[in-house]
Amino acid sequence: MSVRVLLVDDEELLRLAFGMILRAEPDMEPVGEAADGAAAVELARRLRPDVVLMDVRMPGTDGIEATRLLLREVPGTRVLVLTTFDLDAYAFEALRAGASGFLLKNSRPEELLGAIRDVARGDAVVSPRVTRRLLDRFAHRLPAAGGDAERLRVLTAREREVLLGAARGLTNTELAAALGLAEPTVKKHLGRVMAKLGLRDRVQAVIFAYECGLVGPG
Repeated sequence: MSVRVLLVDDEELLRLAFGMILRAEPDMEPVGEAADGAAAVELARRLRPDVVLMDVRMPGTDGIEATRLLLREVPGTRVLVLTTFDLDAYAFEALRAGASGFLLKNSRPEELLGAIRDVARGDAVVSPRVTRRLLDRFAHRLPAAGGDAERLRVLTAREREVLLGAARGLTNTELAAALGLAEPTVKKHLGRVMAKLGLRDRVQAVIFAYECGLVGPG
């Protein structure tokens, strides 16, 4: 089945370029375009895309607020945000709002396509170390640590270890080596962590770890 993509950017030429790239792929289908966040939310309600390719810096309703609204109203849709710099406040706020990852606007077409496919499968498109660097840099914007600490009680000791390692920026391979586990076992534990805590993906799990005080900057 084709991945249905909604394109959101206030620059018409960029929407045109992204649309051409997607239409050249047999498993991609651009289903609509929007030039601002409010229009994106309205279109997503009607079209129910699999993935929204969302610019974050737009006049009116920006991509961060649009992501927050869209994921609340169309929960089956995933958002991949476009940004200019990999370590900026917009990328951080977009991840906090629920985006499954971010992509630089100067990424190559194959990177764009791969990221859309990954997000459609339920994966997060941002490396563990970049997530950690973002959170270290902008953690002061998070709520006071400890607010969600009670929710950690649903996790087993092993699941807490896995969440802590992920929050410290370890990849699954590194986690497996550090804990003496097979990599598929690490993935299963992470899956259970996300299911128990009601989180969409690894990025949201790492943000949760910061918000509940399990890990802190540095």
